[in-house]
Amino acid sequence: MHGRPLTWLGKSVFTLGAVLLAGIAVAAEPAKTVTYTKDVAPIFQAKCESCHRADGMAPMALATYEDARPWAKSIAARVGARQMPPWHIDKTVGIQKFKNDRSLNDDQIDTILKWVAAGAPKGDAKDMPPAKVWTDTNDSWQLAGKYGQPDITVKSPEYTMPAVAQDAWWRPTTPTGLQEPRWVRAIEIRPVGKGARKITHHALARLVQPEDMDPALFTNDPNVAGDGLFMEWAVGKNGDEMRPDSGRLMLPNSKITWEMHYHAVGEETKAHTELAVWFYPKGQEPKHREVLALFNTFSGTAPGARALDIPPNQVTTTESFVTLRENARLENFQAHMHLRGKGMSMEAIYPDGRREMLSQVVDFNFNWHNMYIYADEVAPLLPKGTMLHFLAWYDNTKSNKANPDPDQWVGWGDRTVDEMGHAWINITYYKDDEFKAELAKRGTMSTTTSAQPQQ
Repeated sequence: MHGRPLTWLGKSVFTLGAVLLAGIAVAAEPAKTVTYTKDVAPIFQAKCESCHRADGMAPMALATYEDARPWAKSIAARVGARQMPPWHIDKTVGIQKFKNDRSLNDDQIDTILKWVAAGAPKGDAKDMPPAKVWTDTNDSWQLAGKYGQPDITVKSPEYTMPAVAQDAWWRPTTPTGLQEPRWVRAIEIRPVGKGARKITHHALARLVQPEDMDPALFTNDPNVAGDGLFMEWAVGKNGDEMRPDSGRLMLPNSKITWEMHYHAVGEETKAHTELAVWFYPKGQEPKHREVLALFNTFSGTAPGARALDIPPNQVTTTESFVTLRENARLENFQAHMHLRGKGMSMEAIYPDGRREMLSQVVDFNFNWHNMYIYADEVAPLLPKGTMLHFLAWYDNTKSNKANPDPDQWVGWGDRTVDEMGHAWINITYYKDDEFKAELAKRGTMSTTTSAQPQQ
């Protein structure tokens, strides 16, 4: 012991023994029982009930123990595989802070798996949180609690979907009834009718009005003309709120051209779509105009270009480049593809040559059209001259379980068995001085915000 007193050994043994005994005591403590009422219900309310509720689009509700218990094993399988809730953003690259993140963290997944492994116990009724009240029903609007009743509501004509039929695309046009220019601060859209959410895959509202945005703002993408797509309803997407001092402009005598994609569900169903619009008060004109733009992920020279070409039994990639002619903030990223679509990325190539991956969707699923809304403090601020690089990939092989026929050559088309490839992005534009001020608000000059506007 090199002359060290034996008292040191005694103390060490005593300390080691105490640590071991403490470990045994901890190990002997009974594991906490995870219950539906105390542990699982709050997770379902926060992350699942938007779809899994009465008259929702999901095949079952999860609002009560009686709703959820028969599905416990299925829930564990889907949650454990991270298939539910649907959130396909790549968590290893790009921006990771979103306003609408509905993905489960590791602790939440572990809680649900432990609950199922324990036999899915109900727990004490007094632990059950109050039932969540959903306001996006046929007779109420979700944003009404914040903005009051909408200033205008536009309704599409009703459509009757037979019990058994091929998919249908219903494209009527409806006047907005607006008689003066108004700035929009919030929009919400919803399918209406008993069973309407079950037959509606998506519903688009395109704003048609007598103006076009300056085409010089964009190159190689004529789809970004006019106000374009005003709002879309899809699973996980039902409304837009403009950032402070930003808005969309509606003009007198404007119209809404609808596109509803309906699919049969085994019984005749009647449905229509409603659009609610909230305006800024008269005289309160926002500084910045926001638009919802479509960027194709393949080269093309006309709207709806037919340049998408996917050979059979292959994995195919496509790409496109769009140069921003004005300083811009990107508010969100949303990929749109069909059954062969597997992923999409959006990269910024700054005027100084630096490249930054902003967002990437992996394991894309056509049944879920997620809009990933960036948190205010991380929304990309891109100086004019920045090039957006879009890359998409398609799996037209038999290894793609969603593929209806890997032996088919696939091109652009509206049908689910055809393909598409574009990103929907809300964009706010800034003049040079405004852009510099916006950069300064961030406080820190990250790789996203460090580039200065070009003079």
